[in-house]
Amino acid sequence: MEYKDYYDILGVSRQATQEEIKRNYRKLARKYHPDVCKETDAENKFQELGEAYEVLQDPEKRAAYDKFGSNWKNGQDFEPPPDWNNGFEFRGSGYTGQNQQSGHSDFFENLFGHSKYNNAGQSTFQQKGEDQHARIVINLKDAYNGSKQTLTLTKPTIDEQGRVTSTPQTLHVTIPKGIIQGQKIRLEGQGLPGMGGAPNGDLFLEISFVDDPVFHAEKRDVYLTLPVAPWEAALGATVTVPTLGGNVQLVIPPGSQNGGKLRLKGKGLSTAGASGDMYVVLRIVLPVPKTEEQKKLYKEMASLMPLNPRAEMGV
Repeated sequence: MEYKDYYDILGVSRQATQEEIKRNYRKLARKYHPDVCKETDAENKFQELGEAYEVLQDPEKRAAYDKFGSNWKNGQDFEPPPDWNNGFEFRGSGYTGQNQQSGHSDFFENLFGHSKYNNAGQSTFQQKGEDQHARIVINLKDAYNGSKQTLTLTKPTIDEQGRVTSTPQTLHVTIPKGIIQGQKIRLEGQGLPGMGGAPNGDLFLEISFVDDPVFHAEKRDVYLTLPVAPWEAALGATVTVPTLGGNVQLVIPPGSQNGGKLRLKGKGLSTAGASGDMYVVLRIVLPVPKTEEQKKLYKEMASLMPLNPRAEMGV
């Protein structure tokens, strides 16, 4: 029986991390996948990679395999020591001489037993496709109302030589009503293709908002800075205010101050299970006196309504 150096097969060192093992396996599996690789021994290489990954990605199998140390070389005649697997448990029934059905090597079967195989006698090494992530930028109004959008994204694909290339992908996406910045939309099966009949990965679209000249959102709440005249703030007024759902009438209480906040309940980003509000932040705009008459009016105000706005500062 020939010794299999699984680390050498995957092109990693014996000190490789699980992430390095997974990364190298995926790279080589794409290269030698029978659907894309035209080399005559591609299927054997692909099967060998799967066998190596099956051992090294499993912490217990890897620990047992490492028990042999690094004294053996790939292809050398090998017999496992007696009771080599004491203290380890593996799924499978041990070596039964039926490796021609399972697709595993004698080496694997002798050590770890059988894995599942299909009716065609082919190994069922399967790997779900990788999930993909992208960020899409939408308008606040689309988030408020919900919408349907057609997007074009760049998707990595594997060409016939096993190289990763980029191709445009057109998607029809439903933006749920009330979605907030940072939330993700999951598109099932739109990620990278699976291997060995395994399902494709998913595509996750992270929501980001276009800068809006009027509104900004903080989670579900929407904010608007509203310019008001001094007399509107001082005497109170009813003014027209824009919201994401259209204009509404807002009552400004008498004596309102600059920076004061007024709440419009339910006018934020809301769903059936969560409600956001809209906050109107007042910004008092002072008219600039340009004529003598206007300047006189300011002086009369100072005389009739004396005010020290810095009194709280002790000056």
